[in-house]
Amino acid sequence: MNKTIELQDLGNKDYKQTWDYQEQLFKGIVDTKIKNRREDAGLETKNYFLFVEHPHVYTLGKSGDFSNLLVSETELKEKNATFYKVNRGGDITYHGPGQVVGYPILDLDNFFTDIHKYLRFLEEMIILTLAEYGLKAERSKGETGVWLDVGTPFARKICAMGVRASRWVTMHGFALNVNANLGYFDLMIPCGIRGKAVTSLNVELGVKEVSMEEVKEKLLKHFKALFEAKLIKNENKALF
Repeated sequence: MNKTIELQDLGNKDYKQTWDYQEQLFKGIVDTKIKNRREDAGLETKNYFLFVEHPHVYTLGKSGDFSNLLVSETELKEKNATFYKVNRGGDITYHGPGQVVGYPILDLDNFFTDIHKYLRFLEEMIILTLAEYGLKAERSKGETGVWLDVGTPFARKICAMGVRASRWVTMHGFALNVNANLGYFDLMIPCGIRGKAVTSLNVELGVKEVSMEEVKEKLLKHFKALFEAKLIKNENKALF
């Protein structure tokens, strides 16, 4: 089992370009697994963790409801935002500047073959990170992601999640609001859940801006511990 994960920080990248890149890495892992099964090749499968920040974009999961996007294509253009229907689980999600987006592309055969455990570990990584900022974040029953003040009229979501898995290989991931412009969430029904607010770390801390790099470091620390993984950073900035 290969528990080494290649970390790539892509900086600010277009959503579709990044999605295509995810698909490329995903296919490489799946192709290796197929070759191993057919030819007993014994090849090691790779694992990746991508950090990225996207320009304003709305994405709709394969089981999502298009009516949860509350504006027209023209209005999206006026807001400098794009829209994509994607092959992950979940409903509608917003990505944009001030968000730490993470896409773990893992062969779960290297870790554990349990998608529910995988999602709970991603949530736990967020919960532990927010605890370092003095916030008590929680899971909300039946609602994937990470929330504050669960079970109260003030419940609000701070991190959305949606993944795809095939042959135990994962893609897509999480979006943690760190310094996000919350006005963009008003253009949709977040994750298709009515009557629930959305928040951002800087808002909760009452500051103008939180260090994105610091948040990433904390996330990786907890991710590494939970998955018992070794992280290797790829410094090549021209990955695609």
